[in-house]
Amino acid sequence: DANIPIRAHGDYYPIDRIAPFWEWLLAQAEAGRIKMPRPIYDEVARSPDLLGQWLRRPEVRKAIILAEATNKATVQTVISQGYAPDLDAELLSLTRDPFLVAAALGGPDRVVATREVSKRTQQRGKRRVPDVCATMGIECINDYELWRRLDFRIA
Repeated sequence: DANIPIRAHGDYYPIDRIAPFWEWLLAQAEAGRIKMPRPIYDEVARSPDLLGQWLRRPEVRKAIILAEATNKATVQTVISQGYAPDLDAELLSLTRDPFLVAAALGGPDRVVATREVSKRTQQRGKRRVPDVCATMGIECINDYELWRRLDFRIA
């Protein structure tokens, strides 16, 4: 989810202070373990701050963007099953979350990482990523679990 790199840079791994984290993240992307669907990448990379600058570096961009194109039919399935069957895609235009969930449906063993927490009382277009993932049968973890699974360490 876009909030993972945004909060990592903004809260605890600033690019200009904890460069080894970003080098590790790039290595994970190059190895195919971390990817961002293009709509999520575009959302974060347009920022003029250091994170946006880092993401726009050619080697980072090439490594981190999920190569496959967005499957619009899968996005529509996520919207209708994960949010509401009568929900107009335009109502979700402020969020890229359906694209994230759809990308996770595009291959085996894919996991969504987000800082959002479940809030089952939210309905329709306000549903949270973990709840939509649960509906769609996708594993959803937070950033700290992602770092643990991929064995991030600062020596």
